[in-house]
Amino acid sequence: MITLEHVTKCYVPGVPALNDVSLNIEEGEFVFVVGNSGSGKSTFLKLLTKELDPTEGIITINGTNLRKLRHNKIPMYRRNIGMVYQDFRLFKDRNVYENVAFAQRVISASNREIKKRVPMMLSLVGLAAKYRSRPKQLSGGEQQRVAIARALINQPKILLADEPTGNLDANNAWDIMKLLEEINQRGTTVVVVTHNLEIVEAMNKRVITLKKGVMVSDRKPGEDLD
Repeated sequence: MITLEHVTKCYVPGVPALNDVSLNIEEGEFVFVVGNSGSGKSTFLKLLTKELDPTEGIITINGTNLRKLRHNKIPMYRRNIGMVYQDFRLFKDRNVYENVAFAQRVISASNREIKKRVPMMLSLVGLAAKYRSRPKQLSGGEQQRVAIARALINQPKILLADEPTGNLDANNAWDIMKLLEEINQRGTTVVVVTHNLEIVEAMNKRVITLKKGVMVSDRKPGEDLD
């Protein structure tokens, strides 16, 4: 589903942010990507969403070679990728329902479809009763649940999460990770970038470790983290 073949990304010529990375993530996998600041984690995500193009190498996602993807096809490509951020990125002037519905309106979904799918998605993330609330009325964990609902509303095949627990306390962090695991069990491929090694160890998923742009390990479930 996600394949990188000898991918290098340089922002400055000769200084790679990612250096000769090759990996394959199968459909339905749950994968953590870990590494210190400056290891290349954010660059990795931006390459997957085609915010950036690699300097060298090939990225193939859902059978699409991103290097050959025309500019006018990028919005359609991104519909198959949900994105969750550390800072939630919700519209403060809109309630929970409208924040989630926004992603449907972007793809010109009908009002009938929106009225059907938004309540279903809010139920999935445990916020059906708070559909009228504004973000400022919600806890950090609840705001992240809204962000996850918005990322999933268009039924993407892949969910990318960039430090999704970074602004949450321990209890809310675990709740969010359990939700992501449930989403994965429903068939969505989940890739989580995080620095929370406690969660990584406890969840026992595949772990890809980056260090200064190089993939230094690819640990399968059950193996010790280097």
